Amino acid sequence: MTITLIADVLVASLLVATIITCFILTKRIERMKADEAGMRQTVGALIAATDTAERAIAGLKLTLGDCDRTLAERLQTAERYAADLAAQIEAGQVVMERIGQIVSAAALVAPKTAAEQPVNASAAEPTPISRLANAAQSAAAIRARAARRLEGHAA
Repeated sequence: MTITLIADVLVASLLVATIITCFILTKRIERMKADEAGMRQTVGALIAATDTAERAIAGLKLTLGDCDRTLAERLQTAERYAADLAAQIEAGQVVMERIGQIVSAAALVAPKTAAEQPVNASAAEPTPISRLANAAQSAAAIRARAARRLEGHAA
């Protein structure tokens, strides 16, 4: 009888231990299921955020392409304007050099022809020499002003 009693006590204690272990495991499984539901919600939110981010990136790529095309067009336009402006400046410099040559030539010719002119010329009628001298002075003033402007832009 003692052996049976000992065996019954041993079985009862093992049964209690099994019930306690089952209770602990049940609580752990419930926590894991709760965590799983939370993880599913988190993963769902992450997937939604990823989709939104992918759409935003696609929109940014389109915007970047538009900006790139617009910038390229504006750069080409600016290069054309710069080339036109450079050509006009070069043409203006050529004209200024010619005017300078004309002024230099007129300065050399004017004193010689003024000495050869008769003294009795009327003062009311301008001579071609004086007109040429006036034009030469005007051209020199224009040339000096253009040179000052160029120096101002270069600085």
